[in-house]
Amino acid sequence: MAHKTSAVADEPIEVLFALQDKFNLLDFAGPFEVLQGALHDKNDETTKAFELTIAAAEPKALSEQGVIIGSQITYKEAYERLNDFDVLVVLGGNSDEVLKQKCEPLSIITAFAELQKNDSARERTLLSVCTGSLFLAEAGILAGLSATTHPDYMTKFEIICSNAAQRDLQERTDVVEDARYVVNNLRFDLGDEDENPYIRRKSDAGRRPSAARKGSISFKGSNERRESIARRAAMRLGGLRVITAGGVSAGLDAALYLVSILVDEDSANHVAHTVQHEWIKGTVVDGLDV
Repeated sequence: MAHKTSAVADEPIEVLFALQDKFNLLDFAGPFEVLQGALHDKNDETTKAFELTIAAAEPKALSEQGVIIGSQITYKEAYERLNDFDVLVVLGGNSDEVLKQKCEPLSIITAFAELQKNDSARERTLLSVCTGSLFLAEAGILAGLSATTHPDYMTKFEIICSNAAQRDLQERTDVVEDARYVVNNLRFDLGDEDENPYIRRKSDAGRRPSAARKGSISFKGSNERRESIARRAAMRLGGLRVITAGGVSAGLDAALYLVSILVDEDSANHVAHTVQHEWIKGTVVDGLDV
């Protein structure tokens, strides 16, 4: 595959879903349905915006609900092709066992982040759903970032984030309790700081959710974006966009956000209408981008 700096309208955005044993089914099915249904042109079914690939340790992955999902590639193959993917999706489910055994998707999370550190010109996104954020925390990805998880796991999440910060001698994670999803290292210039309604800073007194990114610039207008590779390289994780979604159904909202920035907002609204879901917007950290 030819090197690319981002996905464009005539080149599908490559997404890798990393499944662990006993993953949560809705964590997988919600974002998968949203991304699968996203089109560059809602009137043309041939303009699918995303190419989705499922990776698991075995040919068949068993969800915690007892439903079996067939994988398309093994983790070994996923590592061999990792540079092909623009987005890595990490699911919740079976978190205690994954953390105890230090098994996948922990290693592939680290490997994906390292790719971005070494290639800041490329646009990549790491998305976790529900307790998948615990895996990001354990891997040290969330140091100095803001993040959320399932409300019932908030205390455990904070402990893992704190332990990881001490272990790696890194900054602590700003844990956000009242957001459907939290976005770090977004990649678009949204306007003047004083006029931007989407900025949330750690210094803000309250937790103010974003109204989302109305008028966001789509990939189809990518040549018009104002980006600085040098500035992005200086960002945490080489500018890797990190999105953590809250509990289960919040994955739908995070996936719709992903569609809105990687395709356009019209496409995201069309998908939301198709699946009859009311898109609840999340929190975007430091809405001004490079």
